[in-house]
Amino acid sequence: MKEIKCPNCGQVFQVDETGYAQIVQQVRDKEFEKELGQRMAELKKKEESDLLIARMEQEKVHNEAMNRKDNELAGRDRRIEQLSARIDKAETEKKLAVSEAVQEKDKKLSEKETEITELKAKLEIAKQEAALRENNLIDKQKGELKLRDEEIERLKDFKARQSTKMVGESLEQHCMTQFNQIRMTAFPNAFFEKDNDIRTGSKGDFIFRESSGGTEFISIMFEMKNEMDATATKHRNEDFFKELDKDRNEKKCEYAVLVSLLESDNELYNNGIVDVSYRFPKMFVVRPQFFIPIISLLRNAALNSLDYRRKLEEVQNQQLDLYNFEENLSIFKSSFSDSFRKAGERFEDAIKGIDNAINALTKIRENLVKSENHLNAANNKLEDVNIKKLTKNAPSVRAMFEESKSGEL
Repeated sequence: MKEIKCPNCGQVFQVDETGYAQIVQQVRDKEFEKELGQRMAELKKKEESDLLIARMEQEKVHNEAMNRKDNELAGRDRRIEQLSARIDKAETEKKLAVSEAVQEKDKKLSEKETEITELKAKLEIAKQEAALRENNLIDKQKGELKLRDEEIERLKDFKARQSTKMVGESLEQHCMTQFNQIRMTAFPNAFFEKDNDIRTGSKGDFIFRESSGGTEFISIMFEMKNEMDATATKHRNEDFFKELDKDRNEKKCEYAVLVSLLESDNELYNNGIVDVSYRFPKMFVVRPQFFIPIISLLRNAALNSLDYRRKLEEVQNQQLDLYNFEENLSIFKSSFSDSFRKAGERFEDAIKGIDNAINALTKIRENLVKSENHLNAANNKLEDVNIKKLTKNAPSVRAMFEESKSGEL
């Protein structure tokens, strides 16, 4: 039960929980409705005020826009007047210019007719000169064609007279000349010489090597192959791959390049640099015109990996130094162990020798002691010797000693 006091009469009465809750609910609903009404009235006033302000701002913006529009129209009218004046002036200038142009045109037509006449005369002269040059050019080309035919015949005769070895050497000489022409500008520090080392049983034609800071970063084994047109048995490029790869490995070169004029009608080899690494590692086939480009291509690619090569060489040198250190340490340990073993053996031999010497000296001492005893005994026996004892069993000798003794007296 809860007690409620009337605010008017001051009477106190009691209600249960349900009644109390209903009363509280009624009071709360009335207060809410009252507050809601107040809030609605405030919102309505605020909305009217905002609407009034918005209308005023809209009117202000509209007025400003109208003013700008009026100004623009006034400016447009002024520009129209100015443009009209310019148009009138331009029409006047145009008419004047047309008049002047007509007069100038008439003058130029007269000059043009004169110029056309002169040009026709020059054109006729030029035609005659062109015809003369054409005849001279035709005669010159005929002469060049004749010289070219003679050169072709000479080359055919030269090839016919050349042996197979001479044909190959001519291609080698061509490549050597190409390289020497740019050696000092493009490859000043490179090694490019014929391979004359036949210790392994075979050799390539040329070896290209280049180093930087003591580190070799590119090496190429070259083989040049050519043959005469009239050769009965035609070789293929593939016939020389195996031998070239063998030479590359024996001479410790990184790349192998076949400079070939064989299979002249093969489109694969005529298109440029051909990578044949699918047959043998790091091998290429090129025509003679790509001899210098293949060197430049491989050299520039190797230059990019030079730092890695140097680092790898340093690591390999470090590993080699470590291996040499371990090898020297192993040799030292083995030598020390062998010396220690031999010293131990000699020490044991010395101990045995000392023991044997001690035993020998001991025996010598014993023999010396025994000898001293025998000498003492002999000395004692010598002291006991006299004539009487010596002649005890020799009366004649005793008589002789007695006679000798008496004669002395």
